[in-house]
Amino acid sequence: MAISRIPPIQCLLTFEAVARLRSASRAAEELCVTVSAVSHRLRQLETHMGVRLFCRGDFALTAEGAAYLQHVATALAALQQMPGERAAVGPRRLRVAVTPSFCRQFVMPKLELFRRSYPDIELTLQVSIPLRDVTAEAADLEVRYGLGGYADVEHRLILSDVVTPACSPAFLDEFGPFDGFEHEAECTRVRLVRSPLEPWAHWYAHCGLPLAEPASGAQFNDLGLVYDAAASGFGVALVRHKLGAAWFDSGRLLSLSARPMNSPFGHYICWTPGALERWECAAFADWLQSVLP
Repeated sequence: MAISRIPPIQCLLTFEAVARLRSASRAAEELCVTVSAVSHRLRQLETHMGVRLFCRGDFALTAEGAAYLQHVATALAALQQMPGERAAVGPRRLRVAVTPSFCRQFVMPKLELFRRSYPDIELTLQVSIPLRDVTAEAADLEVRYGLGGYADVEHRLILSDVVTPACSPAFLDEFGPFDGFEHEAECTRVRLVRSPLEPWAHWYAHCGLPLAEPASGAQFNDLGLVYDAAASGFGVALVRHKLGAAWFDSGRLLSLSARPMNSPFGHYICWTPGALERWECAAFADWLQSVLP
């Protein structure tokens, strides 16, 4: 490669620091320069490379930036090796704990894209229990489903959703029609599919109904099982539009309301302080958010 094609080392150091810290001010503090100098170096590097490396505003990497970061991180690591010191070999290992239905619907269908973008990351996925904050083993990153506000980890919301009552076409033919499933008579005369992951009490409050959480009916602790049960004719379930898209798109479930509710629960990417300073953790977190609807 011609020397003119090699970016200035200060630009590469700045790029790596901003990508790792996701903050121009923190990168400036680490590099002992001003924030304006950081901005100038990033512009210089993007001009040199002829591509945008960061999405504007939140310092998330573009696809080109994420791919280039792998080369920069490897090169900087090599430059830190002392003569005669054996360089570390092998892939970067990353362990991610993720809730079951989220993994099946959003992660697994896109996993080939992650492998192609980050061939040097050896990814291990393990199941975490929604709303129970339980994982099989310690993980570098965790996707939690709940209300947020976790005190034990740093986190950010990656997916919010709206919820609507839904049932199978056969169930609707047998027990319908329904008038939006917003009236007490409708909610109390048919079988409901229950789950602590999406309580009916939230829907009742949304509709202004003075009803308590139902105490009987089929119950499941996985949202995918809830949707499968409703699609099999078990009853009416509360279904998230994004997470349940495959059931709606295939016609296995039909929405019963034109007035969906914003669910108080969301999916959060969580990490222990300092974890996102590892480029493989930051790469997965940014990639995951980029493939979500």
